[in-house]
Formats: sequence, C-alpha cells, structure tokens
Amino acid sequence: MARITLIHALRHSPPPIEAAFARLWPGQTLMNLLDDSLSADLAREGQLTPAMTERFRSLGHYATGTGSDAILFTCSAFGPCIEAVAADHAALPVLKPNEAMIEEIIAAGVKRVGLLATFAGTLTSMPPEFPADIEVVPCLAEGALAALDAGDVALHDRLAVAAAMALRDCDAIALGQFSLAHVAPMVAEATGKPVFSTPESAVRKLRRMLGA
Repeated sequence: MARITLIHALRHSPPPIEAAFARLWPGQTLMNLLDDSLSADLAREGQLTPAMTERFRSLGHYATGTGSDAILFTCSAFGPCIEAVAADHAALPVLKPNEAMIEEIIAAGVKRVGLLATFAGTLTSMPPEFPADIEVVPCLAEGALAALDAGDVALHDRLAVAAAMALRDCDAIALGQFSLAHVAPMVAEATGKPVFSTPESAVRKLRRMLGA
C-alpha cells in the first residue's frame, strides 16, 4: 500500500482524483492538502510569484514529512511551482497534474489538441508543457468555474460542453482541470472527438512509478 499526498488549489479537485484511485488503484492511503487561496491569489495577481513558489515548497516539505511515497498536484496552473517542489525532492515521484495525460496524448499521435479549461491561468501555464510539435488550441469555458463554486454542476457542465464545440477541428480535446473530468463523456459525444482527462492518467502513471 502506497501513501500518496494529493495537493490541491481548487476545492473541487479532491473528489475526481479520489474516484480515479477507487476505480484504478484502490486501497492506497491518500492524504489531501488543500489551499484554495492559491488559485484566488493567482487570479488576482495575474501571474505566478516567488511567494507562491515558496508556499508550494512548504506544502511539499510537509507532505514528505508525513512519509509520503509520492506527491500528486492537481492544480494545473502552477507548473513552475510544482517543478520547484520536484527539485526539492528528486528521489520522490512528484507529478504535475497534466504530465501523465500529456504523455498519453503524445502516445496517441495527436498533433492538434484543444485545451479546455475553466480556470484562465491554466491556459497560460499548461501549453508550454506540450512538445513543440503539438499545436495547442486554448479554450476557456467562461463562467463554468463560477457555476461550480456556486454549486450549480449542471450549468458548469453545459458551459463546458458548449465551449468544447469550438474545438471540433482539433484531433482531440484535453480537459485542463481535474474538476472537468466528469464531463469527458459529454464532451466526446458533443464533439465526436477523443477526450483526455487528468485524474485517471495520473493514477495510471503513479501506479507504474511505484511498481504496483
């Protein structure tokens, strides 16, 4: 049994990743660390700051201090901050939320991918994580995250699917937030395109890395 720390910057992220573990790798010890002020601060600042990086590093040190075998971040807008944590703990698997999904997109031979997000910061930080030979088409589902914050899941889902329709000329669609994972079947049906989401990809990669 592995002990895995899940670090979140949005309060909607724990359920999708916990569900993915339950489906694909049940029985692991999961610890959730949530600081939803990080996403609010990023939205206000408009860019990542050294102070945010230090907050991430503190979360990483706390996680390793509890004896974690791996750390998975679920906050896709904070790539450079997560890289700093990975550098601090080079002997430990430290995963960005998107890296496993991107690896699966590369393996599928996708050359033009639509990136659907509900948090605007994701559309700035995530495209550079793709290799240069994959064209990334960003798309923000305006108002979807606010709907989710207000508890209106149905409106969130409708806005996400409607926004995804603009990506129908892409080879595939990548969902940039863990909280979007549950709309994957709806987006696939509406667009007719393959849809990649982050939680299950991340669990599959962690399971491989930890030799299970």
